[in-house]
Amino acid sequence: MNTIKFLRYKSLIIVAVLLLLSFSRSTAQKVAKQPLVFIQMTDTQFGFFENDQKFAKETENFEKAVATANQLRPAFVIITGDLVNLMGDPAQIAEYKRIAAKLDPSIKLYSVPGNHDVANKPTPEILAAYRKEFGADYYTFKKGDLFAIVVNSGLISDASGATEESEKQYKWLESTFKKAKKSGCKSIVVFQHHPFFLENPDEKDQYFNIPTPIRKKYLKLYKENGVSHIFAGHLHRNSFGKDGEMEMVTTGPVGRPLGKDPSGFRIVTVKDGNINHTYQAL
Repeated sequence: MNTIKFLRYKSLIIVAVLLLLSFSRSTAQKVAKQPLVFIQMTDTQFGFFENDQKFAKETENFEKAVATANQLRPAFVIITGDLVNLMGDPAQIAEYKRIAAKLDPSIKLYSVPGNHDVANKPTPEILAAYRKEFGADYYTFKKGDLFAIVVNSGLISDASGATEESEKQYKWLESTFKKAKKSGCKSIVVFQHHPFFLENPDEKDQYFNIPTPIRKKYLKLYKENGVSHIFAGHLHRNSFGKDGEMEMVTTGPVGRPLGKDPSGFRIVTVKDGNINHTYQAL
């Protein structure tokens, strides 16, 4: 090969390498720009439509929700409590698990305890039974730039039956928030069953929110530690409010609705520290 041909050959190789590197960078940037999408479901509550006589409607709704999730292919699905209506009922629990197992194995499913799963006043015995059936009642997980904290809000709403468990969870939360801050994640969110408030952090106490003294204690803890959103259920309809920059998102049920909002679930998009969400009716 003469010198001229060699130089031309070398130039072609350099151009090819540069094009390949440019393509690789472009592809990596496109992948990096993809938002994280997850689905929040809540209150599947098998048995609620017909007073625990049967759960055909809950089966229909949950199967449709899971099938839709399989089509949308989110990073994960989380169900924020009241998995069943009658606590500890074997048939209702079995049906919840049967349909949950239909979720594509590549999509992680996270369960959260609600008051129908661990009672309005949890006890150590009730908590042990829940953990045996569903696993941990409070824990964390990370997905991309999202640091997710799952909380047993039954130990917040009324801790009188399990004070040691409630104190243990609170101390765990304090240490967990420290880890969340050091994680480098741009978004810290909390998933729980009970909303602290429906529209205003100073609203009056009622069945569907957390009592004021406890509410203020936990809202202060959450805000001081950079929580941007709290996702909850319990209300069986949608409601929204803010405490400063922290958003309280209460989502309507997969199961029986108790207001104008139909059965459905929430689709959440996380990108560059920004969180957007919309309710999808079944």
